[in-house]
Formats: sequence, C-alpha cells, structure tokens
Amino acid sequence: MNAPDERLAWLLLVVAGLLEVGWAIGLKYTEGFTRWLPSALTLGAMVASVLLLGLAMKTLPVGTFYAVWVGIGAVGTAVLGMLLFGEPATVARLLSLGLILAGIVGLKLAS
Repeated sequence: MNAPDERLAWLLLVVAGLLEVGWAIGLKYTEGFTRWLPSALTLGAMVASVLLLGLAMKTLPVGTFYAVWVGIGAVGTAVLGMLLFGEPATVARLLSLGLILAGIVGLKLAS
C-alpha cells in the first residue's frame, strides 16, 4: 500500500489515538481478560490502533507520530478515568494534561 497523503495520515493518527483510548479503558472492563466481550473489543481496538499507526507512520515523522499517538491516548484515558471511574480531577492533573495537549498541538504545528 502506498503512503497516505499528509492530511489522511493525520486523520489515521487521530483515529489510532482514539482507539488507544478505547483499548486502555477497555482493559478495565476485561477484568483481567476474564470477560469475553470486553476482551474481544479491547483486543480489536489494540490491533486496529496499531494498524492505523503503521499506516500513518509511512508519511509522518516517527518522533511526531509516536508522541501524538501516546499523547492522545494519555489525555483521553486520563479524562475518561476521571469521568468513568471517579479518579481525582485535581488542578495539578488538569494542568499536566493541558501541557500534554499543548505538546500535541505544537508537534502538529511544527510538522
């Protein structure tokens, strides 16, 4: 398969990052992979995320695509942890997530 154009690569990267959030949160629901449906969905999201990441990396610089993928995953998972599981939403955590988000935007602007 040919490398995607840059706009498509960014779209694939964002979707891959969102799928990373999905599988990270999904791990909580698998209960150690003892529940069949959440386990299957989580594994599917893992595979799809890595496949899309692999496609995006054909076009985007490795340092950029990996940092953005991890950043989307970290911010999304932390926010959903606060919303779904009652994890603390302290000022320090929210500011730290804002810094990660600013880094993601900065990497996009610098690419």
